[in-house]
Amino acid sequence: MEQRVDVSGVVLTTERLILRPWQESDLEDLFAYASVPGVGEMAGWPHHRTREDSQEVLRGFMEKKDVFAIVHKKDGKVIGSLGIHNSWAANDPKYSDLVVKDIGFVLSRDYWGQGLVPEAARAVVDYCFDVLGLDALTCGYFVDNHRSRRVIEKLGFHYVKTVLLHSEALERMFETKCYILFRGQRATAAN
Repeated sequence: MEQRVDVSGVVLTTERLILRPWQESDLEDLFAYASVPGVGEMAGWPHHRTREDSQEVLRGFMEKKDVFAIVHKKDGKVIGSLGIHNSWAANDPKYSDLVVKDIGFVLSRDYWGQGLVPEAARAVVDYCFDVLGLDALTCGYFVDNHRSRRVIEKLGFHYVKTVLLHSEALERMFETKCYILFRGQRATAAN
């Protein structure tokens, strides 16, 4: 079952991060990390070549209201995004009685390897289960994206299946590992 998500009035904080709605003033920070080759491609979209590319994405984030800006407290700048989107599980009869969403994330290359995505994602997992009342969350990664695999496993998600997904933006197929986390398994995510 689908549920609408609107994070436009939501702010989540962790030890090192603030997750908040996107703002027009975030354009330069978005362009700074999204224009680096290899960052977007790991998530299925081409790196931004112009500020206009970033402006279009920023406008979409603000209109859809389902993606958090990840702000690094110490630096005061947006270093990534974490979205709550429709899930592949909604179309799977095995999960048809569940309220489920998918989380996806991207982080500036300058901040890789510091444990920031698991920190941000734990806050969003808690929000999804405690505030939105979701039954489950899904997440996935392209098989070559080992960093995302480690994040997903750290959060306690469990492997379900491997599928081929087509990225229209990159005009290619990606072998994708799909995972799920049920509300009752959340204790595992804290480890």
